[in-house]
Amino acid sequence: MKPLVSVIVPMYNAAPFVRETLESVLASTYRPLEVVVVNDGSTDDSLAVALAVAAKHQEIKVISQKNAGVSVARNHAIREASGEWILPVDADDKISTIYIEHAVAAIADDVRVISCRAQFFGAREGEWHLPDYSPELLARKNMIHVTSLFRKVDWQRVGGFCEEDIYREDWDFWLSMMSLGGRYVRLDEIGLYYRVQPHSRRHTAKAQKRAIVDAINRRHPDYMKRYLGGKLHYHRSLSKWLNLFYSVHQEGDFTQWYDGQVIFQRRNTLRRVGNVVVKQFAVPSIARGLIYGLFCKSKARRSYEYALRMKSLTPTPIAYREERIFGILRESWYACQASECTHTFNELIGALDFPDREIILQSIGRFTAELHQRGILHRDYSGGNILFSEDGSCVEVIDLNRIKFCKHLSRSERLCNFERLNIDREALRIMAQAYAEAMHEDASEDAEYIISHRWHKHIKQGITNL
Repeated sequence: MKPLVSVIVPMYNAAPFVRETLESVLASTYRPLEVVVVNDGSTDDSLAVALAVAAKHQEIKVISQKNAGVSVARNHAIREASGEWILPVDADDKISTIYIEHAVAAIADDVRVISCRAQFFGAREGEWHLPDYSPELLARKNMIHVTSLFRKVDWQRVGGFCEEDIYREDWDFWLSMMSLGGRYVRLDEIGLYYRVQPHSRRHTAKAQKRAIVDAINRRHPDYMKRYLGGKLHYHRSLSKWLNLFYSVHQEGDFTQWYDGQVIFQRRNTLRRVGNVVVKQFAVPSIARGLIYGLFCKSKARRSYEYALRMKSLTPTPIAYREERIFGILRESWYACQASECTHTFNELIGALDFPDREIILQSIGRFTAELHQRGILHRDYSGGNILFSEDGSCVEVIDLNRIKFCKHLSRSERLCNFERLNIDREALRIMAQAYAEAMHEDASEDAEYIISHRWHKHIKQGITNL
């Protein structure tokens, strides 16, 4: 069953244009559709024009309010709307006949907002060339026009459009929406026709630059910290660089970074805080800290982001934190739920009488196959980084900062992934058998390849355990 889409039209002194706007919506190829017009205290004939159109079309509902601004009008209309999905259309703009139909076709569970390309008309002609979307760029500038499709339930979750006079309520709204997570989709077609008038809000808002930046910082500090490393500056394009002089970046809900029982300490330190394990990475050299600060993600951030992608293959991620001075990474932490897997692969080495050893080795072989089937290559796939439960029913991998996600893994890349598992020949054969069955390959060939390709360090030290 197709979802009901509610088109909401805030209207203030739009008498010359609103009929054309409503007719463009009614010409849409998509149904079911409703149109909610909110007259925001117009002093011209806007209300009469809208009511005349509504008298001929049952899909249109017209309501009125005292003049309170476009955000209040939009929120009023959405509260009155019955649709699961909302599409705002300003009372002087137009949409294409196929926009709503194609936008609904793009709906998916992980999609938060659906938009389209736009074209100017009126005082200006030509396509409105908006930048490609990225969360980081959205922190500095808006590239999502207001005539975009979103769920009413998400509007409720973020508290609707900001009703303060912040001049760029659309940008503010999209920051709130995209903070919920999910994808933004822009259809590769002209779906919006944006009327440019000599004194349109799009131009007058430029004079309020400082007020806009102040409002965005006040209302979205977490988003700014996440993607800019600090606040949005008046020179917006320089914000990320200005914030590099000193910044603290943290994602996730966890604050007990320093306390807890030390459970491992070498180069890095592991602490346990309740049911949470916190890994504190060693302070990098100045040169490497500069690289992490400017050119690549820190180990903590990679661990967190990779864990989110890997889901059940690793302990549940909670948060990460980075501290930088003059853009140079100094301290970093990664926190995750303590694993229910209480053993490491290293405990199987030399322990031929380990309970259910063969079952556990088979589980690890199948687990490795699952990693590779999902295009995941752990480039430090060693005994200390593979965890398993008492009976082998659960296997997880940790130490994720050297994960590589691939569209395709060659056979040699996959089988060489076993090279650091410094265990006896029979154990390797057991793992290879389970791995090959999962990958639909020849078990004997896989076993011989795995056994013959030992890690050079183990061979050099004469500790291959074969």
